[in-house]
Amino acid sequence: MTTPKGSKLLKYVEHRIRVTLNDGRTLLGTFLAFDRHLNLVLSDTVEYRSVRSSMQSIVEDREERRTLGLIILRGENVVSVTVEGPPPGSAGGRVAASGPGMARGIGRGAGAPPVVPVGRGAPVGLGSGPVHGVGGGIGMSPGMVPQTVGG
Repeated sequence: MTTPKGSKLLKYVEHRIRVTLNDGRTLLGTFLAFDRHLNLVLSDTVEYRSVRSSMQSIVEDREERRTLGLIILRGENVVSVTVEGPPPGSAGGRVAASGPGMARGIGRGAGAPPVVPVGRGAPVGLGSGPVHGVGGGIGMSPGMVPQTVGG
């Protein structure tokens, strides 16, 4: 029985991989996702490329390093993929624990109502009781005559 190629790559998600491109560059990053065209998503990616400079009769080969971060790599440019190491820190993935000074989600809605200190009562302008003519029970205003139906 043959296994699809996707399942072979799937076990290396979150691993550090080295990808060689057809123009000679090498990318090292954390493997996040792929598709059937071998398009790759890498995070914390660093690009390495060899640069050849010739000054007079001296030929110098050096390697330049450039930090790229999160990238999407077109599968058409991939020559080889090599696993460099295991997933970095398997303690719950990339989500950090919250602490003082950190933003935290509070759920849906507008949040908790403002706290009114004890003994201060209602805010200024609202008074302590209901406002005349607003809300209350179902009743009739003075001067309204009830209508009788069918009689």
